[in-house]
Amino acid sequence: MTHYAPLVSILATLALAFVLTTGKIGGIVHDIPNERSLHDKPIPRTGGIALMAGVLSGWLLLQFWPWWVCLPALGLFALSLVDDLRNLSPKTRLIGHFIAALIAVSGAGMPLLWFIPVLLFVVWMTNLYNFMDGSDGLAGGMALFGFGCYGAGAWMGGNEAFALLNFSVAAAALGFLFFNFSPARIFMGDAGSIPLGFLAATFGAWGWQQGYWPFWFPLLVFSPFVADATMTLLKRARRGEKLSQAHRSHYYQRLVQMGWGHRNTALAEYALMLLAGASALWGMNMGNTVQSCLLLAWSIVYFVLMAWIDRRWREYQFTEKKASDV
Repeated sequence: MTHYAPLVSILATLALAFVLTTGKIGGIVHDIPNERSLHDKPIPRTGGIALMAGVLSGWLLLQFWPWWVCLPALGLFALSLVDDLRNLSPKTRLIGHFIAALIAVSGAGMPLLWFIPVLLFVVWMTNLYNFMDGSDGLAGGMALFGFGCYGAGAWMGGNEAFALLNFSVAAAALGFLFFNFSPARIFMGDAGSIPLGFLAATFGAWGWQQGYWPFWFPLLVFSPFVADATMTLLKRARRGEKLSQAHRSHYYQRLVQMGWGHRNTALAEYALMLLAGASALWGMNMGNTVQSCLLLAWSIVYFVLMAWIDRRWREYQFTEKKASDV
């Protein structure tokens, strides 16, 4: 029965997402457009309930339940659901994220030397995934490709149960995408994006600790999100902007604003996610020289892509300003 876990995850997510998009309960909270939004009408923000319910439904068939991942993930889901409903303060949310990360890193028995770096990695991934959830199909697609690659890596490493944990997350994300791909009928909200970021970090760190993949593997698999969110944060910090303030300066947001739209932006990101994940799986058992060359190559790719988008964005702003002055 354990092999049916991903199937259960996708079916449960599909069923609940359908209820949330057609019934009154799905409208308990909406994402209301503002000057920083990329959509122009209110969209239900309850998709995270369907997604996480699907994940947990699949996990119920498995006998492998790392408590130090599952319990804090559930806690983050509850905290983030309250945030979706009540808008908690950034300080309250961050405290919850640190507590969850502390439980996960302590429960995993992370070596003392790596304790603080991994703790910060988990907190950052938890938040950056939320930052990147701003365009139709983007966060769901990253979960599909990212956790799918984790599952493949764990399977190649001989841990079938760990693989199925990840495949169940990927399957739930696929079910969610049926309702979230452009034009989206539902958003996942913080209740979906925060636990997904947490799981991406903790599963990635645990897989490295157990020797299934090298330390860089999770970073490359989720690099479309890591590179965009990290570089955007550094640029905003350099400009002296308030980092907790909502904005539209992520690279994916600029692609949407420049006319790519949600659909084309998502498809381009999917291609990047697939290539990054496939190359990570290919390189994880190669020698150090090959791995170093792989990481260098991807660093160059992201540098070129970001430089191209930055140039196009400056041209777009110039054209818009010129048009407004006429």
